[in-house]
Amino acid sequence: MKLTCYIIDDEPLAIEVLESHIEASDLIDLKGNFTNPVKAFQAIQEQPVDLIFLDIQMPKITGLELIKSLKNPPMVIFTTAYREYAYDGFELDVIDYLLKPISLNRFLQSLDKINRITRKNDLVRTLEDNSEYLFLQFEKVNHKVILQEILYIESQRDYSKIVTVSKEMKVLQKISDLETKLKDKGFLRVHRSFIVNLGLIESWCSYEVGIQGKKIPIGRSYCKDVMNKLMPSS
Repeated sequence: MKLTCYIIDDEPLAIEVLESHIEASDLIDLKGNFTNPVKAFQAIQEQPVDLIFLDIQMPKITGLELIKSLKNPPMVIFTTAYREYAYDGFELDVIDYLLKPISLNRFLQSLDKINRITRKNDLVRTLEDNSEYLFLQFEKVNHKVILQEILYIESQRDYSKIVTVSKEMKVLQKISDLETKLKDKGFLRVHRSFIVNLGLIESWCSYEVGIQGKKIPIGRSYCKDVMNKLMPSS
């Protein structure tokens, strides 16, 4: 899916150059260009885009002032003939700073940077969307526990010890209640006292599983179910 963009520049020739470069790319889709930064500001408010190519020195309002006036600015690439503004631009977390005249090669370098950033952002969003969690009370405070980070759970009567990749916590919740909550979430009861994260099992045999150096016993009454889960399908 292409990223949408605007060109904001008071020099028609500079706009033509950028339009030509954009036509050569399959990453971005030009939605309009503006020589008037005030009209550009209105367009960004009414029809937001993913990216703007923004000149710095313009009449009425500078590119720097335009960015600062936006509550939720899109990604920005500065296009200017003035090298001295580079520091100001990067302080505003712009993606890149292109000096005019802008060559196609330098333009494509900026697009490569954008592509890497958007792929990273997509990955982060995917991980966040897929990160299921529970809020469990520990020391009178409810803590968010990411399910993917749980190694195993050990029953301690009316309490359960939750062991994650980074910490341990003892919560006032029976292991049977947690088993119900974690059903079909990639966890398996292997013993009356243990639930394990199937995805983090490193070794196993008929009587125990290994998770990060911890040997967890397999109970007799759970053995058949555990073997069905761990044995490869024939």
